Amino acid sequence: MIRYSVLDLSPICEGGSAAQSLANTLDLARHAEGLGFYRYWLAEHHNMPGIASAATSVVIGHVAEGTKTIRVGAGGIMLPNHAPLIIAEQFGTLATLYPGRVDLGLGRAPGTDGTTAFALRRNMGVEDNFPRDVVELMGYLGDPGPGQPVHAIPGEGTKVPVFMLGSSLYGAELAAQLGLPYAFASHFAPSALEQATRVYRDHFRPSAALDKPYFILAVNVFGADDAATAAHIKTSMQLGFARLRSGQPGPLPRPVDNIADLVDPAMLRMVNHALSVSVQGTPENVRDGLRALIARHAPDEIIFNGQIHDHAARRRSFEIAAQVMDEINSKHEDESIKG
Repeated sequence: MIRYSVLDLSPICEGGSAAQSLANTLDLARHAEGLGFYRYWLAEHHNMPGIASAATSVVIGHVAEGTKTIRVGAGGIMLPNHAPLIIAEQFGTLATLYPGRVDLGLGRAPGTDGTTAFALRRNMGVEDNFPRDVVELMGYLGDPGPGQPVHAIPGEGTKVPVFMLGSSLYGAELAAQLGLPYAFASHFAPSALEQATRVYRDHFRPSAALDKPYFILAVNVFGADDAATAAHIKTSMQLGFARLRSGQPGPLPRPVDNIADLVDPAMLRMVNHALSVSVQGTPENVRDGLRALIARHAPDEIIFNGQIHDHAARRRSFEIAAQVMDEINSKHEDESIKG
């Protein structure tokens, strides 16, 4: 069975507000829980007019309090922005409040531009402390060692599951060496996808956390009851991505009738490549697209992203994703029994 989950950037939409965005996040999380999604992750980004999840651990607590069974967590926390002890305390507190439901995905990028990274007091030196910081963080969440001088309270002994996130070979190699589950950011940076998954699987070392590789594939989903509607709702993410890459980030745009009228051909090609790990269209189209991705990449889990301006359309898109994944899993189970 392939698990399926949600990655939410808590989009602030044109004409909306951060308050509405956070209300939509909770509503979508409850909807996802009812649909059988396994986990609901939120991402850390800063100084982004279209993203309301900057205080990621706070939003995770908001979602956890408003749901009952779905796993909640970070996809991810950009660890270079923080002291490992602080993150251990934050996620240890979440795990204490919501035991057995909290995940911690870690990324190496700052999740913002250089000026904002400086405002975050991020260490801008050339030394790469990320592997050491990951190990330190996991130590705080584990059982204390003899004579350990610093403790995360709450946090110590919670053993919050840690995931490595990445869009390059760096994260794949580190996840393999530490024996951690690995999620690749294929929903916006697909170029190294196949090479990264191969590195992760080939170099994986079993650990106390994991005895074999566990790979999560990130996929954009734009599902609707007809293909034209699906193409229309996708234009919000296309236009928003084009503006971001042009140095003009803003709220998630309203969908447009013809994206080619607003984005020049070279930029549109770049955007469409960046968003190429997507499934789009009717439930049948989404099913066919997911089957092709599963056959090609053999993920243990798919985490769905979908930056869609209209909240009702976004809910429907995730409904379609869940229905299709249930169908795919049921068919796989039937084939296994027959086999």
